[in-house]
Formats: sequence, C-alpha cells, structure tokens
Amino acid sequence: MNLRDLHYLVALADHKHFGHAAEACFVSQPTLSTQIRKLEEELGVTLVERAPRKVLLTSAGQRIVAHARDVLHEVEQIKRIAARDRDPAAGSLRLGMFPTLGPYLLPHVVGAIRARFPHLELLLVEEKSQVLLQHLREGKLDAALLALPVHDDSLHAEFLFAEPFLLAAPDAHRLAGRRTLKLADLEHEHLLLLEDGHCLRDQALEVCRMAGAGEKQGFRATSLETLRQMVAANVGVTLLPVLAVQPPIARTENVHLTPFRGHAPSRRIAMFWRRSSALHAFLHQLSQVFARLPAGLLDPSTLPSIATSAVVKTRRRRYVDASGKAKA
Repeated sequence: MNLRDLHYLVALADHKHFGHAAEACFVSQPTLSTQIRKLEEELGVTLVERAPRKVLLTSAGQRIVAHARDVLHEVEQIKRIAARDRDPAAGSLRLGMFPTLGPYLLPHVVGAIRARFPHLELLLVEEKSQVLLQHLREGKLDAALLALPVHDDSLHAEFLFAEPFLLAAPDAHRLAGRRTLKLADLEHEHLLLLEDGHCLRDQALEVCRMAGAGEKQGFRATSLETLRQMVAANVGVTLLPVLAVQPPIARTENVHLTPFRGHAPSRRIAMFWRRSSALHAFLHQLSQVFARLPAGLLDPSTLPSIATSAVVKTRRRRYVDASGKAKA
C-alpha cells in the first residue's frame, strides 16, 4: 500500500467514475483501475462495486476511504509543517468565503494582505457556508471566513468583525424617507430573501422573526445582485450587508438605503480553521489583517447615498418655517 493508491481510492470515492477519477489524478483509466484492484487484493476485501455506468463503494470501502482521507490530510500537514518552517508566509493558502461576503470584502483587504505577506499565494474558494465547512473538515481548505455561530469543536474561530445590515427599499416606499429605522418599523413587511443554503437567508429570517416581518412569497434570489435589482424594480424591500453597498460597488438607482438605530441587526464574521492545523500561528496573523478593515468601512453613516440624503433633508428643513410655509 502506498499514498498514491490512497489518492486513487479517494478520487474514485469523490467522482464515482473511473474515467473522471483518472482525469483528476492525471493517469489513464486502466492505470487507476489496476491500482484499485491491487489495493483490494492486498487488503483482501472488495472496496468498489463496479457497474456499467456508476461506481459504488462497499461498506468496507466507505470506512477505508474515511481513514484514507485522514492519512492523506496528515501527510499534507507534514509537508506544510516543513514548508512553513522554511518560510511561514510563503506558499499557497486555500481560503474559503461565502458568496454574499467574498466579492464585497476582498477589494478592501487584498492590498493589505499583499503588503503583509508578499510571497503568499492566496487561493480563494467561493461556496455556500455548508460546503465550505465540509471542505474545511476534509482538509480541502486551510481556512474559511464564515458567519457565526458555527458549532464544531474541531474548528478554531477567530472573530473578525460585525457587519451591520441596511434596509434597501425603492425610493417611493413608505420606509425610504426615514433617516434611520427601528426593527419594529419592519413589522408586517414582507422581505425579499435569498434561496435556501445561503447563510444570509437564515440571518434575514431571524431579523424578520424579531421584527414581526415575513418573507415575500413566490420569489427567492440566487445572489445579492438579484435582490438589489428586484428592489430597484419596485418588487419589494430587502436587507443588504453594509459591505455590499460600499464603494467600489456602484450605487443603484431607485434603491434607498436606510441604517438601523439602537441594537441594529448585523452578522458576525469569523475566520475558522482546524485546531489541528500546522498553520495555526500563521492563520492567526492572517486573521488580524482581515480584522483591521479601513476606518469607517462598516459604518453605514459613511455611505455617500445616506450622507447625501441627510444633507438634502437638513437643507429642506432650513427653508421651512414653523407654520410650514417655505421661506424665500
């Protein structure tokens, strides 16, 4: 038995197809098939049920694959310990982010990461939170940025920041004229939400529960950009994280952004990695770069659209006397 054979077996478990597994391992299909048979002969058990169009692991195969993943992960850790000992900030790092965070956070941190770790190759993976968690546990990712809470004792969590939500409403909506909102102002509203699988959907549903609001039926978006355009088209209102509306994101016409006052709804972002990771010290350093965002970036009052709206309303009040008549 050797590590190469374990790689072949894990690839076959992942792809459920000899040809696809062989492509992933950069070998011919006969080579991979022959090595799997040799492994079965060595172990004295059948690992794979071979059918014309699909491959199934036997019960023994499933258990052995689970251990093979652990072995390969530990070997990778050994290699990384050696590499990081030579240069802790060199080499590649596989970092996961979920779709409603990555595109809006990265423009504000990539420059700082390059400056702090000029030799680091950052390999970014964008997936929904549950997929990122699974990849993290399996060793396919070194770390991931996720929204709290995450209940997994095998993972270390380093809190980064809290990101406030804003209400996005069409300009003519009854709530669009407010400078700030309370959660209670959302009572009886029906919000546009993302489809299942997005952690932002769960967070928005929790806000709805606290505010006495609900979900707009018959519509679920696949991205924040779809939500934004549906608001612009007067379909309804939604919650947007503040990073998703900060420059360089362009302002969308007919979308009024209103912050919440008091105990404003938000999501808490942390960096997660395996407690057993050989990169623990380095990942802690990297997390500090993500935590030190530019000043004011998470402050809704710094948004140009909100600031401009407040100035306009102030000027209008100056030209109205106590009787409600406009002054010359």
